Amino acid sequence: MEAREEELIETLAPHNEQLRLAAEEHGRLKALVDELKGRPHLSPEEEIKKRELQKRKLAEKDKIMRILADHERAAS
Repeated sequence: MEAREEELIETLAPHNEQLRLAAEEHGRLKALVDELKGRPHLSPEEEIKKRELQKRKLAEKDKIMRILADHERAAS
């Protein structure tokens, strides 16, 4: 995410539980994906798990972006 989006998330999250939860889950999933990416070799099961985590992380990012877009529309 861009710095502007991250700033907006920090500003809105304390007042928007859905955004806060999505941002927390995105961060948690990112840490798990990064941990797997940092390993020199992954078993086939770990590769599958990494792809699944990446898909879930992307879904959370999409949720965050929809919330931010809704906020932008409401603010204008």
